[in-house]
Formats: sequence, structure tokens, C-alpha cells
Amino acid sequence: MIGRPDDGGRVPDELALVLARATVGAIEAVGGYAGGVYLRSRTTGLLRMAVVAGLPGSLFRPWWRMHVNRPFPVADAHRSGQAVHLADAEEAMRRYPQLMAGLPFPFGSMYGPLAQGTERYGVLMVLRAATPGAVVGDSDRHLLREAAQRLSARLAALAADGTDVVWESEPVSVTLPVPLETPLRTGCFDWDLGTGLITVDADLCALAGLDPADFPGDVAALTADWWPEDRQGLWAIARELADPQGPPTRRLALSRRDGRRLVLDLTARPGDSTDTTDTTESRESRDRSLLAGLVLDLGTAPLTEQAADRLPQAVLSIDRTGRVTYANDSVVDLLGRGRDELAGQVLWEALPWLGHTAYEDYFRAVMMGSDPVQFLARRSPNEWVSVFLHPGPGGVTVTLTAEEHPAYTPNSLVRPGGGLGSPADRAASLYRPVALAIALTEAVTARQVSAVVTEELLPAFGGRQLAIYLLNERHLYLAWETGFPKGFLDRFDGVSLEVRLPGVETLTSGRPIFFESMQHLAAAYPGIALDADVGARAFLPLIASGRPVGSCILGFDRPRGFSPEERTVLTALAGLIAQALQRAQRYESEATLARGLQAALLPHRLPVVDHVETLGRYLPGTEGMDIGGDWYDVIETGTLPGRSIALVIGDVQGHGVAAASTMGQLRSAVRAFALSGQSPQDVVSGTNRLLIDLDPGQFASCCYVLLDPATGTARAVRAGHPQPLLRHPDGRTEVLDLPGGVVLGIDSEAQYPVTEFLLEPGAVLAFYTDGLVEQPGADIDVGVERLRATLAEAGSGDLAATADLLVREAGEAVDRPDDVALLLAARWPTEWRQAS
Repeated sequence: MIGRPDDGGRVPDELALVLARATVGAIEAVGGYAGGVYLRSRTTGLLRMAVVAGLPGSLFRPWWRMHVNRPFPVADAHRSGQAVHLADAEEAMRRYPQLMAGLPFPFGSMYGPLAQGTERYGVLMVLRAATPGAVVGDSDRHLLREAAQRLSARLAALAADGTDVVWESEPVSVTLPVPLETPLRTGCFDWDLGTGLITVDADLCALAGLDPADFPGDVAALTADWWPEDRQGLWAIARELADPQGPPTRRLALSRRDGRRLVLDLTARPGDSTDTTDTTESRESRDRSLLAGLVLDLGTAPLTEQAADRLPQAVLSIDRTGRVTYANDSVVDLLGRGRDELAGQVLWEALPWLGHTAYEDYFRAVMMGSDPVQFLARRSPNEWVSVFLHPGPGGVTVTLTAEEHPAYTPNSLVRPGGGLGSPADRAASLYRPVALAIALTEAVTARQVSAVVTEELLPAFGGRQLAIYLLNERHLYLAWETGFPKGFLDRFDGVSLEVRLPGVETLTSGRPIFFESMQHLAAAYPGIALDADVGARAFLPLIASGRPVGSCILGFDRPRGFSPEERTVLTALAGLIAQALQRAQRYESEATLARGLQAALLPHRLPVVDHVETLGRYLPGTEGMDIGGDWYDVIETGTLPGRSIALVIGDVQGHGVAAASTMGQLRSAVRAFALSGQSPQDVVSGTNRLLIDLDPGQFASCCYVLLDPATGTARAVRAGHPQPLLRHPDGRTEVLDLPGGVVLGIDSEAQYPVTEFLLEPGAVLAFYTDGLVEQPGADIDVGVERLRATLAEAGSGDLAATADLLVREAGEAVDRPDDVALLLAARWPTEWRQAS
């Protein structure tokens, strides 16, 4: 488990204070039990959790970072500027299946964007109890919106004062105040928020049975042995009490590092002010009230907890940050640890065997839901402990009982209805779906999606068979299968939605269907063809954003049950798979369009010119959107055929239809400028300005060479493109050193110098795009040198054979992420054309 960062007793900085106070206020306003703030970071598009209140921050480390393009409600609220309200897990599963894949618990949540004008700061988040069947009310929506607006205004004020409103560190944990039974108006010390000084009232301290010496002269010394989250909670409620609109009294339950438990009551006392000017400074001065404080030291367990000491099982109580606030006497017998050793410690840090990754989900469940949870934990290779977690508003009661013979053992299959393996094993299996969710974001074709599901989903649940059907014109077509007998599923390929089959009905009804044995499946669908007599099946609907995509079949080779947790996770994962497949279908449709556009825009043939032979090659990429913006062209310029030719190669940033479209515009522009007789630098400069005017949000590299075929004189201009290669007639091959300007589309005033060189008879000029020389993890210069050596070895003669040799390695690569363009130009003696 992750340890808690220590702030060394320092007073929180202003940004952390503002965020903490706003979080506490928002949680209480809408009746939540936890919450936090995501704030923008210095990394473009990345939000970081800045504050978390009411939850153990270490348990939620996977959610500390959130990219704005991810399919999560936090990202959605920040990106759209609209609040997101989720009443329960069912609504969250429907709208954000990836969220529920990682947090499959029954909770409600609200997300308010933090923005002021055009500035977007982050998102204010509140977690609360689920309200199944009821939407989030208008009153709560209004309260969250007001809280977010107040925090946004405060962040804007901080930014105006020079504070950098970004977050780069770990989140600050904040202890929430506890409900007051009766307001307390007395105190034994006064705290001046303006100076931080504490004035002790000796008489009141004596009346409360407290020693005035326990109260140092300032708040930093008073809280030096408190936990960081308690200090954050103290400052949060202090700021709230100082506000004239805030409550008069707040209570905080906390513990010192030595395990002693404290209850702190703070009461606002308006301060005096003689400043009558109505300035921001004077208003803040008047708002800095004196706070009257009363600290009650609970010491050891009160009499009401002695009943728990009589129980044989170990009983502990933890607060909402995971700290042990109570442990009964039986803890010593079971764990060999006394209550004083455990008090104030985070449970899974004090008992490291409870900090195993397999058990984190159980603790998250009770921190985010209201249902009790029971599981088996392995304390040592031969020791098992039954753990029972009972959640409540103020924390969780934990009971521990030794288990000599666990009811379940790893890898065991139990009767239908009982689930797969031990509860701990099932918890561990839930982490594989998180890996599936992450891997699905990288899959861009239907085949890749299916492969990811096979590699991640089947092992997570012990499955052996998988089939994915995709919907097309009210028929389901088999897109992927593994584990089924060869040819068995062919009979179901192309089945109509009118046929009564489980794979059809799960899609038409939108509900998953689970069969714990093949006998159950046969009874529900008499006469259905079965591939096996023993096993279990799960039929999952693939629905994305309310649109049917297909259905998924999971097969198991032995009977098994499906626990409620597994059903919830599988249903959520089905939504993720559907979204990935829908995205893949759009991606493949765009790839087909881009492929056609690319083919139409590249030259179908190159002109035949005296003295010069030209030849081009194009290879699409093999990963993702495999069509890019690479292009080449050969343009006859001047009024007489063969008088001069322009050799052009370019590379538009990105892939897909947009890149191919921009490529077509650039190719047309270059041709237009070249045919009008403009100089090489004017051609490239004009194309650069045109790209900036078009503003497609893309840039491009280019190399343009104007060649006189008769004399071999060449004038070259380069705009951020790789240097071309020149093979001399004697076989010596070099990388040309052409000075150049920046890539096209960046600077309208960019200058592009011209370099002259001579292309001798028998020489070969090679232009290429970076896809031919770049390899992951290797310097591009290594690839250029490899290409130079290959061109040198190619020899003279057949230009087509030379081109094939240069692109052979790239053409054989199965994981080439970028497309490749190659243009060769060879100048031959006068008699070459007749001889050829």
C-alpha cells in the first residue's frame, strides 16, 4: 500500500486551503460522504487529483491522474464545461462503463466543472449514496453548481494575484468534520486566524479537566503531532467558520500520532475591526474571526466500548481515511499486536498482509457503498483470516477471525451460484478488467479489440471460449471466435434478430444472460445446438451510447456461478467492448475512405522525360489509421516538354482523412506554383502561406528540387524534411547537406534558402519520408545511414529494382506505424532513352 506523505506540520498553502474548504462545503451541501477536486496540471490535457476528502487517498491512486480525453465523468465535465450527475451505478454503467469497470460499486456521484471565462481549472467532485430509480434532484444540482462557481471565482482570484493554479504533486487528504449533536459555545483557547497565535483560558481548561500546558502558543505547534489529513481538515473548517455566512460551530474527530483520540470543537467569535474603508483587504480583515476551541482527549476506549473486548474475534474500527480508531483486546490474541500499536495507524499499513492488491477492491467497496463485505485474506502461507467489513457514515467496523480451513481454496470451482475460486481470487480477477479497459483504448481495429478481449477478459474470469458477433442490417455476423470446435459457430453466422437465440436476445433486450451450466442453457432454449455437455455460458449485449453493436459470448468448460460483482463487471466491460468496436468500425470506415482518397491523390504515373528516369513507391502503415499524408510528385515545368522538371516529396503530420485531404491540397498548390514558372523558394514559400491560410491544424515537411535534365543542374529547397541521398556514378553515396527552413504551416514569414548542386549522368537522387528511416527507440540518423548504405550497394541499372531494395525491409515489417513514400530520380546519358 502507499504511505501517506507528511507535510511536517506546515500550514497548508493558500491553494490547498481553498480547495479543501470548497470540497468539504460541497460534500456537506449535497449530502455526500466523500469528494475531491481535480485540477489542471502543467502537462497539456492532464488533470491531477489535488484534494480527496472522506476516502483513503492511497486506495485510489489509479485515479490520481485523468486525461481530458478519457471516457470518464471527470474528463467529460472538464471537456464539455457541463456538470455530470450520476444517480446510481446503473446510470454510471450505461454512460461511463470504463468508470464502473474499475469501481464496480453502488454509489452516486456529481461532477461540477471549474471554469471562469475562458479559463478551465478542473472539476469539483462529490460522491454520495446511490438513489436507484431517482435522478439527482434540481436542488442538489443547484447546490453543486453554486459550490463550483464559488470555487472557480476563488481560483480566478488566486490566479490574478499570481498563484499558479495547477497541481503537480500527490493529492492532499482531508478529514471531514463529524456531525454535531449540540452546539458548544465554550472553549479553553482562542485562536487568531490572522496571526496563528493561541491564547489559553486556564479556568475553562481546568473546568474541562485539561492541562493548559497541553496548548502551545501557536496552531503549528498544537498540531505538530497530528496526521496531515487532520491538519488539512482543521484549516478547512477554520476557513469555513471565519466566513460570516458559515456555520457557528464545527467538530472534528481526529487522532494524534501516539494513538490518542481527540475531539475538537471550534466556535466562531466575530473579531473587532476599526477599519471602515470598504476594500478587499479590509473585508478580509473583518472576516478573520477569533475561533474558540475546546479539545477533548478521549485517551483509551470509553466504557461503552468495553463490550467489544468480551468478543472472541478481533474487532477494530477505522475512520474514512483508513486509520485505526479502536481495537479490542482480542486483537492481541489473533495478531499479536496491542491496541496501542495499532491506534492511529492506517489498517493496511499496520497489517501489511491486508495491503495486498487483491483486497484493495473490498476496502474501496465499503468506503464507497453501504453494504457489508466479507472476504478471506491470507496472512501467511498456512494462515487464513476471515475479514468482515461493516461500513457506516463515520467509518468501518472490521472483524477478524482465524480460519483453519478456508471455505474456498485458490483455483477451486464450486457449485453453480457459488462463484469461481475464493473471494480473494475473485477480487484479484477484477483487476484484469482494468487492464482490459486500458488495452481497449489502444485497439483501433475490430480484430485488435477482439484480440485484447481474448488476452485480458478470458483469463480474468477463467473462460475458455469467446465469440463476438457484430450487427449489420438486423443480422449478427461472426467477427471473432476462439476455443469453440471448428465450424460449430458457422450455423449462427448471419442470424436474423427475429430468431430466438440467447446471443440475439441479449442484444435485443439489452440485458446480459448467464447460464451456470449447459443444462440450464438447454432448458431455456430447447433444441439449441450445444458444443459441449459440461460448462457455463455468459451472453453479453454490446451496446455503445444506446446503439446496438453486437453480442459477446463467454464460454467456460466447467459449471460455475456468477457472483453479483462479476455480473456487474462483465456488464460494464461489455459496454467498454462495444465502445471499442464502434470506434474501430468508424476507424476502419475512415481508413477505407482515406485509402481511396490517398490513391486518388497520388500520381498514377510519372512523366517520361529525356535524360531522367523517375520512379515512386508508397507503402501505407500497418498499425491504426494506416493512411497518412505522405506524397511525391514529378512536375514538368516550362513551355517545352522536358525543359525542366520539379521533383517533390512531402509529409503531412498525422494520419487519416484529414491528413490525406491536406496532402491533396498541398500537392495541388505545389503543382500550381510550379507550373506558373515560380522559383523553387517562391513555390515553397507560397505553399507555406497557403497552408497557414487554410488553417487545417496541421503542418507538413517538404523537399522541392527543380532539375534541368539536359545539364543536370539542380536547385533545391527544403522545409523541415529529411535530407535526400545522392548516389554518384562511381557508387559513392552521400547524404546531401541542404540548408532549409521550418516545416510548412508554422511561420508565414519563414525563409527557405536555395542550394544548387549537379546531378551527373549515372547519378541517382533519392527522396524519402521519415517512415522509411525511423524505428522506435533508435535515432533517425541510424536509419538514414542504413538507407544510404543500401542505396550504395544497389548498384546502377534497374531503378525499379533499386526502389524495391530500399523499401523491402519496411514492406516486410508487420508493425510499421507510419506510411512511407520514396521518389527516385536517375539522370542517364543522352542515348539512354533510345537504348531503354
